[in-house]
Amino acid sequence: MSQSEIPPSDKLSDNDVQAIDQLQGSYNQLVDELGRVIVGQRATIERLAICLFARGHALLMGVPGLAKTLLVSKLAETMSLDFSRIQFTPDLMPMDITGTDILQDTSGGKREFEFVHGPIFANMVLADEINRAPPKTQAAMLEAMQERVVTVLGKAFPLPPPFLVLATQNPVEQEGTYPLPEAQLDRFMFLIELDYPSEAEEIQIARTTTGDELPSLDHILHAEDIIEYQHLVRRVPVPDHIYKYAAQLVRKTRPNGETAPAWMKPLVSWGAGPRAVQYLILGAKSRAALLGSYMVRLEDVQQVASPVLTHRIITTFAAQAEGIDAGQIVRRLIEETTPEA
Repeated sequence: MSQSEIPPSDKLSDNDVQAIDQLQGSYNQLVDELGRVIVGQRATIERLAICLFARGHALLMGVPGLAKTLLVSKLAETMSLDFSRIQFTPDLMPMDITGTDILQDTSGGKREFEFVHGPIFANMVLADEINRAPPKTQAAMLEAMQERVVTVLGKAFPLPPPFLVLATQNPVEQEGTYPLPEAQLDRFMFLIELDYPSEAEEIQIARTTTGDELPSLDHILHAEDIIEYQHLVRRVPVPDHIYKYAAQLVRKTRPNGETAPAWMKPLVSWGAGPRAVQYLILGAKSRAALLGSYMVRLEDVQQVASPVLTHRIITTFAAQAEGIDAGQIVRRLIEETTPEA
């Protein structure tokens, strides 16, 4: 792939090229700094960074004890971001997340309502075990995630940029939980699945975390830097055939579509929507910039395809009976899909 595939008007300026080099250097520093506390999880760190610089949100899926909360809090620490953790429980109310008006006494002896900000007003919000809260409380996150504002009693309160929601779910325990509806799952750019560490990593975890105190991490980036890099990521050029490939891949996930492969139709009841194409391109742009590339490559789209598409595909009972999940279907689609000439 060469720069000749990009129209001159879409090519990066010299300043943007230098900024991408700086972003790559900062990202490498960030990974090294997190490595002082977080053992392994490099793929997870990369995907979290992709979401942050693409202005997306992520849903982390993993059993307890895989350092999901620690990873998110330390990521916020290295970036000098305001961090807030919300522990979702069945009795959590929407106002516990957004905040509410409280009647206060003023200096003039009058009583006026004053809005008290909830924990959603932070740069990085960890929604821990989001599926434990009832649907009404889950829905309180939707406006914040999509519009980046919170509306309380008819008044809109903008959220501080940059704004990133990282939600966690435990895939094992389902008793007393409320599965997220498809409309809310679609708001998450990535589904990031965490697996158990290797034996060597588990030994290193024991050595690192059983001492007196965890080390404090250096601040690599600030909020203003992140906002500038988010704008930079949007300017990363994409060749035409990459746009076509992303659309082609997403359209193949729809069982009623003309391009859907025959083997997939009995396994999928609902495929990914247009937002998946947007997130494939944005995720590829962000990954390219983090790795120091001045344009999006095919491998960038392929690397972000699984976390973008897996939670947007609804499998049938036939697939579940055969032990086939959405991740396996997505991986096979990626293997079989080639860019159109």
